[in-house]
Amino acid sequence: MVRRRLKSVHWHGDTRDIIRRFPKIVRRTLGSELYLLQLGERPLHSRPMAIVGRGVWEIRITDGRVAFRVFYFVRRKDGIHVLHVFQKKTRKMPKPISSWVRQDIWT
Repeated sequence: MVRRRLKSVHWHGDTRDIIRRFPKIVRRTLGSELYLLQLGERPLHSRPMAIVGRGVWEIRITDGRVAFRVFYFVRRKDGIHVLHVFQKKTRKMPKPISSWVRQDIWT
């Protein structure tokens, strides 16, 4: 059996604390998605977010009418960077969030 080394997860700002406040089922699903990333695989609920920045992806989990979002990118050398986490109830991307994530990527 070949053991793969898991990629590290780097939490930016208070992203980890915000996820801890999400409902349990959402936390479990996000944990499974991040584990797939750590293995080098593509998560099931993930899509690219070019509008936010090149290389940024989003994990989207829906629980009823609320969508829970995680923006991240993967660097080969140092792992997975969780940039921003939030929940939203509308379909429109709030402008401050996309600009904040862009700023966090390049700092």
